[in-house]
Amino acid sequence: MKKVIINSDDFGYSRGINWGIMDAHTQGILTSATLMTNMPGFTHAVELAKQAPELGVGIHMVLTCGRPLLNTHKTLVDEHGNFKKQAWFKTEPFDEEEVYQEWDAQIQKAIDAGITPTHLDSHHHAHTFQNNPEIIERLGRKYNLPIRINYQASPDMRGVEHFIWDFDECGARPESEDKAYLDALLQGILDHETTEIMCHPGYLDCTIYHGSSWLENRIHILEFIIHSDFSKTLKNHPDIELVTYKEL
Repeated sequence: MKKVIINSDDFGYSRGINWGIMDAHTQGILTSATLMTNMPGFTHAVELAKQAPELGVGIHMVLTCGRPLLNTHKTLVDEHGNFKKQAWFKTEPFDEEEVYQEWDAQIQKAIDAGITPTHLDSHHHAHTFQNNPEIIERLGRKYNLPIRINYQASPDMRGVEHFIWDFDECGARPESEDKAYLDALLQGILDHETTEIMCHPGYLDCTIYHGSSWLENRIHILEFIIHSDFSKTLKNHPDIELVTYKEL
């Protein structure tokens, strides 16, 4: 059986996003979500996660959105105490130990709230910026957790073989127009033992509307995950098992 994880990023961003993720899980094929511990919807997300024991919950480590948990950083924040933007982190020097300490605090906050993390990834793929792969790998080893492998990871890192990053485009067009993409996606799943499909379902509320540039696609992919023929194909395929990172 080919193992497939359908993971939503941004759990905890806002209540609207949280409700969308839960609907994608309870009514659709979503198996996993990664939690932002520094965002306004964190407590709400934890409450919902505790009511959904089959939902795998990982940590969506944040470096480029909102404010950090620690107030001691010198190189990660702007003059207002907010994280700097992702474009800055891709090119400018910063204190890597500050990143490690912040991400460690974010993981620990989730654990302290009663979450047992299944894996680690990051908002805006910040774990792939500059030397940050070394940081997520340190944390993966510390907590004995798999990580999202969408870069050339060290051989001892646990994760999936195959990562799908562009699934969010589905649903914005009639499903028939996506046939070639979906056929290729299914074949890619069948060609690998393990696959993660990343997505961002959710309902729009004021927090996400003012904080994110990724808006209407969240509603489209939510509907796709719940109602599409492709979702039914994945759920019922005899050679595919929908799992979380715990089952790897």
